[in-house]
Order: sequence, then structure tokens, then C-alpha cells
Amino acid sequence: MSHSAPSTDGLRPSLAELIGLRERVRGWPPATRGAVGIGPVLAPLRGRGMEYAESRPYTPGDDARHIDWRLTARSGKPHTKLFQAERERVAVLVADTAPELYFGTRVRFKSVQAARIGAILTWAAQRRGDRVGALRGTDGEPPIRPQSGQRGVLRVLDALVRWYAQPPTDDRGLASALDTAALALPTGACVTVLAVASSLVGVPDGRLAMLAQRHDLRAVLLADPLELDPPRERLPFAIEQTRIEPDFAAASTRIRWRQAFAGLRDAQAQRLQALGAHACLLRNDADDDALMAALLDPRRVAA
Repeated sequence: MSHSAPSTDGLRPSLAELIGLRERVRGWPPATRGAVGIGPVLAPLRGRGMEYAESRPYTPGDDARHIDWRLTARSGKPHTKLFQAERERVAVLVADTAPELYFGTRVRFKSVQAARIGAILTWAAQRRGDRVGALRGTDGEPPIRPQSGQRGVLRVLDALVRWYAQPPTDDRGLASALDTAALALPTGACVTVLAVASSLVGVPDGRLAMLAQRHDLRAVLLADPLELDPPRERLPFAIEQTRIEPDFAAASTRIRWRQAFAGLRDAQAQRLQALGAHACLLRNDADDDALMAALLDPRRVAA
């Protein structure tokens, strides 16, 4: 049975709904590093921690409990073990706020689903001890700097509610947001992009490849059911002051439609994979269970 968060009008994200997703994340099996949900990783620095790194000659002041007895016996000289220290990982959401997100024909707008997905990933990251942050490609508002604990989560959720309430008037695009991420984030961060496929078209391959090389880069590509599979009938649309009525019963119309939406989404997902990133494909009518399985379970692949 599917569980639902508090209901909303589907047009704007609700802070109460995003906070309520915390319980769903708590009840889900912990994500591994291979999933979109991420957690603590090993830092390159050397120190006293839980993971063995190497051994070196013993020096006065070293903890006798960490003597490497096997190497000491082989070499005839005392050696001590060094351990690799754990650190908090930085997990950042990059929010695409293109106008195409503020649309939906079933259940909710894509923008609302983007906020819900961001909340799930943020709660999962916080559960694993990460510092969480967020940014978007707009003028006049600084990124939400990564911060640990519940306070960090609430700052991100508040930003998602504001950003996805309505399209911004100063949106500079996803490419600008990713440029900011490339400059601001430490190496090894988990960068998750919430976007529509059309926004990725304007992002150069070089930027995506560089981000994928330096970070754990993932993208969640959102689409509406109508975009993926329109009904086989005439449908009226109003674009500004113009009314159109495409005939989806015609095969040629359906082919062009699929190329413009589903085909573009699939092509951008393949592009991301080729550049070393990961892609997750989700619809705006997916329920909580489908989101949890796609985002937090590495054995599942969203379709």
C-alpha cells in the first residue's frame, strides 16, 4: 500500500509535506554510497579513525594499542597502524527552475515533485551525517551553504518551497547554476541536479564531464505523463494568446511529440551516463513509494 504525505493543491510545494517525508526516509533501508542517497565517506587525510590506511615506524607518543605486531615481527622494528579518518560529506541540490517545471497534468506540477525529491534526498543525506546545501541559477540570492544537522535540512527545505512556488523572474538557467557549483564545492561532493531534460541541452559537455570527474554527479530528470504518452485524440492547448489542437491520433504527430519530449529525455540521460554522471528518470505523478525505491534503493532503476 502506498503512503501519502499531507495533501497539497499540487501547484506549490508545502513545507509541512517536505518535513513529513522525514518519517518515510527513516522507515526506508539505509542507502548505500551507490544510491542517490549518500552518506559519510573516507577523507584523503590521515588520522585516527575506523578504516586502516597504512603502517609506519613507531615514534614516541604513538598509541601502543595501534602497534602493527605482524609488521613489527617481520621487520624487527616497531611499527604503528594509521587509520583513515571519516569526515562529513557535502551533499548539494542544484535546482533547475526553468518555466517547463511549473506544469503538470496529473497529481502535481513537476516543480512540486522536484521539491519532494529534493526533500527525500536531503533527509537521507542528513540521516547519514552529511552537510546539506542547495543552489539555483538566479540572481540576487546566494546558495544555501552546506550545513549539518536538522538546521541544515530545514534551510534547504525552506529554499525548495520558495524556489518552486512560482517561476523566478531572474533565472539565468541550469548552466549558470552548475558553473556556481563547480566553483563553490569541495572535491568529492555529491551533486544532485533536479531538472527537466530541455534545461540540460544548454549545459556544455565539458562542464558536466568536469563535475562528474570531481564529484558524484547525479541528475533526476522529471517528465509529465502527457509528455511521455499523450492520448490518441485531439487535445487543445493555449500558448500565450494562441490556441492549437494537435491530433495525437495521427502517427506522425505522436512521433514528433515523442522526439520533442521522451526522446529528448532519453537522449540527455544517455549523455549524462556517457560523461560519467548518473541519471534517474521520474514522473511528476510518482508516489512516495516509487520515489523511495528509485532514489534510495541501488537495486532499483526508475523508468
